[in-house]
Amino acid sequence: MNNDISNLKNITVLYVEDEKDLREVTSSILQSFTKNQYVATNGQEGYELFLKYDSDIDLIISDINMPILNGLEMIKKIKEINKNVPIIVTTAFSNKEYLLEAIDIGVDKYVLKPVDVSKLLQAMSQSLNYHELKDLYLDSLTNLSNRNKLKKDLRISDSELMALLDIDEFIATNDLFGEIIGDKILKEFALKMRNYFNVDKYSLYRIESDKFAIIPKDKIETKVFLNICKDFLEKVENEPFLIDDNEIDINLTIGIAEGDGSQAYKYTKRIISYARKTFQKIMIYDDSYNIHISFEENIKWIKQLKQGFKDNLLRAYFQPIVDTQLKEIVKYEALIRYVDIDGTEYSPYSFLHIAKKTKLYANIIKVILKDSLTLIKNKNKRVSINISYDDILNEKTTKYIYNFLEENIDFASNIEFEILESEEISDFDLVDNFIDSVSRYGCKVGIDDFGSGYSNFHLLSRLNIDFIKIDGSLIKNIHQSKDLEIIVKTISNIAKEFNIKTVAEFVANEEIYIKVKELNIDYSQGYFFNKPLKYEDIL
Repeated sequence: MNNDISNLKNITVLYVEDEKDLREVTSSILQSFTKNQYVATNGQEGYELFLKYDSDIDLIISDINMPILNGLEMIKKIKEINKNVPIIVTTAFSNKEYLLEAIDIGVDKYVLKPVDVSKLLQAMSQSLNYHELKDLYLDSLTNLSNRNKLKKDLRISDSELMALLDIDEFIATNDLFGEIIGDKILKEFALKMRNYFNVDKYSLYRIESDKFAIIPKDKIETKVFLNICKDFLEKVENEPFLIDDNEIDINLTIGIAEGDGSQAYKYTKRIISYARKTFQKIMIYDDSYNIHISFEENIKWIKQLKQGFKDNLLRAYFQPIVDTQLKEIVKYEALIRYVDIDGTEYSPYSFLHIAKKTKLYANIIKVILKDSLTLIKNKNKRVSINISYDDILNEKTTKYIYNFLEENIDFASNIEFEILESEEISDFDLVDNFIDSVSRYGCKVGIDDFGSGYSNFHLLSRLNIDFIKIDGSLIKNIHQSKDLEIIVKTISNIAKEFNIKTVAEFVANEEIYIKVKELNIDYSQGYFFNKPLKYEDIL
């Protein structure tokens, strides 16, 4: 018996019994086998003890027929608070009505009086084991199998096919309607899965907040499975969810993969990501997509960036920005580069997106500031530095910038900041505060990539900026497009009304330069003047 009940030694029990002699004998036995016990003489007292010690109580043992509040009524009230707590009833009645009601309200087991100690202890152990397995393998919200069960099933399943279903923009839905409605959506989605996918033929799982999985129990052709999943996707997207009188539209992305166990799981996650990038609703994983190469490249760059920051392999290059009319250099834009030990140069396109997804991104602005200061100090140049909205949101980054400017106050006025307009700004007060803070040191602030993002013209009145850099997509073909010319001319004219300077980037040839000059853009930047230069190449 000791092996069977070893899981009782660390639990706390609530024991409710109105018969004094039985209560004293049984509670004495419980003291020998459990860590702690709360003892009540009736249902009301038991309920009050549960309210007080809910977080401590692991299991409840209760008589049924008691004064003030009987055992079943007490259990009903407790289940309203914690529906998962294990409960055993002891009763002298073998009445089916009591037992059926007990089962209906969620009692795990019953033990008949007079209580057989060995049977009681065994019932306690079995009840705990059942709940432990239930919690371990069942998603409590949807009652679908969970991630742990999926991993277990993948180890023993003969199936080599799996689908991963991901609800699109579910975080936004949660933000819009609230978490309570969000949970109801997930429960309704799980119900739709059960209704559509026969549980005798498919295993269904909820593996993350908005991610679900399906594994066929029997062999099925991949194309057949694809069509079944496609029909389900269309059904879900064409029938709005009715939640608390709200009609809520749900969109899905589904990835399907073949493979042995965990391999299929890995591939479904990869193809989901690839499907989103390629704007597909449902896709089957195929090696020809070379998705694994992308992952390998990511891992390579994470390692290289970590080592690169240690070995000073990341450095700023500087591209001249000229006065459009005079063609004279007025400042430089600092651009990050990774320079390998063999001298190979890598542009930010190769690694910046990786840095942003890791904790390494914050180091980049530190490198840019340090290298820019060297150019300012030693060669008396002005330098413009890119800063993202994410940088401004990061308190540690802005604190570093302010400290840097304070420590180098004699040179700070030669630093400018270009806020990336391609990133949507949601907190303008925060950006205002940043602009005010750096302006105290004489720094100018502009908007980079103007015309490419969400905010556009209202930024000119909303933020106290000194210049805008017109996005290269509007400049690079301006000599061939009347429409682009009109757009750029409009931007330039409005900027001048606000007394804001303009910069044209991607000025790659003389034709573009002539057109930019005609439109009275104040400054120009591009390969027509020079490529980004090493510090050593700047006179």
